[in-house]
Amino acid sequence: MIRSVLRTPFRLAAMALVALMAAIPAHALDIREVTSPGGIRAWLVEAHDIPFTALEIRFRGGASLDAPGKRGEINLMTATLEEGSGNHDSQGFAAAQEMLAARFGFDVDDDTLSVSARMLTENRDKAVDLLRGALTDPHFDQASVDRVRGQVLSIIASDAKDPGALATQTFRKIAYGDHPYGSSLNGTSDSVKALTREDMFDAKARVMAKDRMVVSAVGDITPDQLGEMLDRLLGDLPDTGAPLPEPVAPTLSGGVTVVPFDSPQSVVIFGQKGIALDDPDFFPAYVLNQILGAGGFSSRLMDEVREKRGLTYGIYTYLVSRDLSDTWQGSFASANEKVAEAVKITQEEWARAATGEVTDQELDDAKTYLTGAYPLRFDGNANIADILAGMQLNGMPIDYIDTRNDKVEAVTKEDVARVAKRLMDPAGLHFVVVGTPVGLE
Repeated sequence: MIRSVLRTPFRLAAMALVALMAAIPAHALDIREVTSPGGIRAWLVEAHDIPFTALEIRFRGGASLDAPGKRGEINLMTATLEEGSGNHDSQGFAAAQEMLAARFGFDVDDDTLSVSARMLTENRDKAVDLLRGALTDPHFDQASVDRVRGQVLSIIASDAKDPGALATQTFRKIAYGDHPYGSSLNGTSDSVKALTREDMFDAKARVMAKDRMVVSAVGDITPDQLGEMLDRLLGDLPDTGAPLPEPVAPTLSGGVTVVPFDSPQSVVIFGQKGIALDDPDFFPAYVLNQILGAGGFSSRLMDEVREKRGLTYGIYTYLVSRDLSDTWQGSFASANEKVAEAVKITQEEWARAATGEVTDQELDDAKTYLTGAYPLRFDGNANIADILAGMQLNGMPIDYIDTRNDKVEAVTKEDVARVAKRLMDPAGLHFVVVGTPVGLE
């Protein structure tokens, strides 16, 4: 997304206040479900120690709801939301945020359009009214649309020369074809140039609707105050948006795809089918991924590919859980003359992991890290609000934070072995290599 942040003394003072917030221990969070008089539901954590509130609004569907033939529509619309609304033009909207020491953010990914707001209690009502204009009455004036369009086109042109972006886009296309996941949410140069001002209003109506909305708030606000605020802020949004796309299975098969690119090193993305967050076997897979490639210098791939052979500076794996599909992916970069060996070692380690054999030390180290790192995420109101919104989108229960580490601790070697044999597919592991690799075709 395209975003600008003004840095005046007033804004810096407000940001300093946010930075000074103490973390709320995860085990101490009292999460309450609030329903506004108008029927809008939200999760709330009250924290009245400082006069500040963080608000997160998510709309399910995100850029996957682009209209047919209009790829990049929702991304361009999202980037233009703060370019003026109500009585404010783009400069006036930014100046009003500044005067209120408020901060708004608008972002979009494959599955979600996100709206973030940070506001001081003394200015909360005025900040909400300002944000309401952007959500319900954006101008989408032609000059702003054209200016932001130019920025998006610049990003598209830059990505065409970026080996990492090329690798990502190629992997997505191989895995998902014509599904929205199979292309960049930025769109193409041709699709973005063809978008009109009217398309912006259509894009907003497709995604910003109450039937796919979740809300969280953390800070100096009571349930009654939050309910009133939600109705004023969101009550005029349409009840329904465009239908969500159908789920899609990644069409990945074993092998290597080389994208020629003149560079001294190659960028590699690899992956196979993955596992959904709500799958009963997710936590054993999560622990296995930590052992295989997410554990930094303690992971098997980092040890074999970097430490023992010096083939890369870093190699990592990650479970990619989307709303409509899931993959198990990894990435690294390597010198062109070394990348073939790095691919071979990665394939071998994937096959070794597929046996499900892990040591007691590997299992203990992975669980210790995953449980120890989790509480560190709750470092301030804004991060907590973000986590709560994500929990709702993923269908997690309101007590998930209290039980998450127990689920990690409960994983046994037998669980890891079972899940590895069920999920890991060395023969289906596909590599996308962008560069001029020696020994790979």
